[in-house]
Formats: sequence, structure tokens, C-alpha cells
Amino acid sequence: MLRTRLILDRIYAAREVIDPVFLASPLYQCDALGSRLGCTVSIKLETANPVRSFKGRGAELVASQLAEQGATAVVCASAGNLGQALGWSGRRRGLDVTVVARRLAPAVKLDRIRSLGARLELVDGDFEDARKRAADLAYKSGARLVEDSLDIETCEGAATIGLELISALSDGDAVLIALGGGAMATGVGHVLKALAPGVEVICVQPLGAPALTLSWRERRIVTTDSMDTIADGVAGRYPIPAVLDDLLQVADDAVLVREDSIVNGMRLLLKHAGLVVEPSAALGIAAILEDPGRFAGRHVVTIVCGSNVDLDAYRQWVN
Repeated sequence: MLRTRLILDRIYAAREVIDPVFLASPLYQCDALGSRLGCTVSIKLETANPVRSFKGRGAELVASQLAEQGATAVVCASAGNLGQALGWSGRRRGLDVTVVARRLAPAVKLDRIRSLGARLELVDGDFEDARKRAADLAYKSGARLVEDSLDIETCEGAATIGLELISALSDGDAVLIALGGGAMATGVGHVLKALAPGVEVICVQPLGAPALTLSWRERRIVTTDSMDTIADGVAGRYPIPAVLDDLLQVADDAVLVREDSIVNGMRLLLKHAGLVVEPSAALGIAAILEDPGRFAGRHVVTIVCGSNVDLDAYRQWVN
């Protein structure tokens, strides 16, 4: 029996709360990509929505609950995608949204946060510095602090992706999930282990930001002093203990991939699937590239989780 913070009935109910624009995202077999990689590759495309990432699912649950509770203001730290999602969902429900992000976050993400009506505060340092500042702002202002992956709604929103995968999966298939804070991995993983336990759940994280993967391997919290990856959306140094506890229940493996593999994954998604994606969304393809024998002849689903990428940086990487 799964012992995580997530509850399957709540995940089913979440579909009634989340705006349909975020649900039933495309899921399709990409033959060209599969031929190149030596396996059957299906893409779950979480970028065809107003915020261009999977984060809209969890943000919808958070904003809906806060509105029902009579909250008026919310603060979050974000690498960029949660801030956009909370801005979109909060504006529709009359919430005053403040997003704290690092000053060097991709400009396209910062511009989109502003365009969605959220107040944006920038900090020097990395995402962990943004988390500290967001907590301080919430404490001083009385606004509700939303913490991605710790707030269970962010996980259960992401978990609805898993419900949409079940009908396409069989025992022995693998699902590759980008691993950052852990909301998508624990959410989708919970659904798969509850409803399709024969499917392998593999989390993928950059070698340059390995904290949660190292924690999963050692079954205890492991922190790092620094990060060095282009996959800004999954870059964190301090895993959340409750998230690690959930991840230990639902993940079959957690792997680390190199930066060159991430870039090559982005190239392949462009060339063979016609998709422009941010680095975090290419982690699954990177995992196949680094261990082709593991996936040879298998059906592999990779969740393309975001496409908020600076085009100048993208061109530099892909070219």
C-alpha cells in the first residue's frame, strides 16, 4: 500500500477544479524520434496551454482553494513556470500574486510573469535565495506562502497527468519524469504505482543539480553548495523532506544526465518532433541517449513539461 501525502480520490476530484485548458494534453507516439532512439517513444505534451508548462494544473488547485478560503494575497518563489501559472490562475480568482525569482532567470519567464499581472521581485543568487525571500515576504505581509512540491495541491494537480497516461501504458513500459522540486514526479508516480504498478517510474535530473536524486539514492536529505545546469526549471539545492518521503514510495529509479545530453535532447525534439522546449523538458530524452540499452525495444513515455525558453539561448544551445 502506498504511503504518501497524496490521495487518489482527491486527484480524480482535481479534474473538476482545474480549468479544462490544462487537461487532456496531447499524448502521441512519435515514430521519427523512436526510430532515432531505438525504442517506441510517446510524448506527453504539457506545453500547449496558456502558461506553456504543466504547472497550470497545480496552480489551479492552489488558487481555487485560496479563493474559497477568502485569501486575497499569495506569495511564491519560482524558477519561472510556477510564477506564470499562479499569476494566470490567481488573476482569474482575484488574488494578488507576488512572485520572487532570481535576477538571472530567463527573461522570457520573467516577462510572462509580469504580463499575467503578478508583482515580480528579483533577488541575487539562486532559487534557494528566492525561497528564503518569499518566506520572509509572506511572514511580513500575512500573504499565503505557496511552496511548490510542499503544498500538496501542486503535487495532486501534476498527478492528473498520470491519470491521462494510464490507458496508454502496459507492464514493462517506462515513464520518464523531470525531477526538480518533486511535484510532478511524486504526483505522476503516485498515480502510476496505484493504478499501473508494472510501469517503471524513472526520475531524471541534471548532473549539475543533483540534490533530490542523491537524496533518493541515500534515503536521506542531501544538500549541495551550488548548482551548474542550463535546466533552470529543476535546479534546487535543498530537497524538502516530505517530498523525499513520497518519492521513495513511488520512484523506481532516479538518474542524472549530463549537460551535453540535455542539449542533444533539445535538438532531437526539434528535429524529429518539431518541438521547441526548455532544457528541463528534454531530460527524458537525455536519459534515453545516455543509456540506450536500457530502453531498447521498450515503450517509453517522456513528459515534455515546459517550453518557456529564451530563444537567443535556445539558438545558441541547439546550433
